[in-house]
Amino acid sequence: MDDNYQTYVNRVLRLPLPETYRSQLQNIQESPKFQLQEVGGERQAVTFPGYTVVTTPGGEETENQAFYANLQALQTQLQQQLDPNLFVPLPPESFHLTLADVIWDHAYRDATQNPEFEQQLRDRMGESFRQYQRMHPQPHPVRLQAVGLIVMPRAIAVGLVPKEEVAYERLLQLRRAIYQNPDLMALGIEQQYHFTGHITLGYFGSIPPELDRDRLSEQFSHLNQQWITGAPQEMWAYRGELRKFDNMTRYYRELDWPTLEI
Repeated sequence: MDDNYQTYVNRVLRLPLPETYRSQLQNIQESPKFQLQEVGGERQAVTFPGYTVVTTPGGEETENQAFYANLQALQTQLQQQLDPNLFVPLPPESFHLTLADVIWDHAYRDATQNPEFEQQLRDRMGESFRQYQRMHPQPHPVRLQAVGLIVMPRAIAVGLVPKEEVAYERLLQLRRAIYQNPDLMALGIEQQYHFTGHITLGYFGSIPPELDRDRLSEQFSHLNQQWITGAPQEMWAYRGELRKFDNMTRYYRELDWPTLEI
């Protein structure tokens, strides 16, 4: 299901182009993951539980702090330039790269009718991690290049491209170890999305009917050029961790949950 390396690179490199912004902005939608509060008029994260496999979130790791600081600066510029009702920023300490979506929302709620589900999920994810580590007994962190701001249907993110084909293949092998594990499949875990490496900065809030999408596209293009020009914007993916979330603002784990060195 995932692209080969060259197809992936070509696809993701198109995402921060002005013509892509103009096209994508025609289809943006308000994210249901945040709700406008009657009192105070702010948007709060709604309950949206599940599990995911991610790199260590920015608030807990030390290797990519300069990169995450640059992301936070870009996020601040978005907040300053966009209508506050349009853009709902995420806490910078939650910034992460998703390596594999696992289970969420209604599928998670249904699965947890089985009281053994969560322990089974952790045990079987551990099997997938061990399978990957048997293929790659020596860790080799993946270096990723930020290609710029990307517009998704309900979110604004920064797109990432692995610098080397062999590194991209490692990510795909990890995903296959998860999605092709029959014991995980028996729990209802299945691949639903192509891999598109990104770090989400925030979600779309209210989309006004009079939104000037051409002007917004120009803003994104300008911001992107400012941010991406200069020193290369890179991050390293060192670890994959099974983490739980109750909403889109925090990803957590216990010490004995599965983790691996990529």
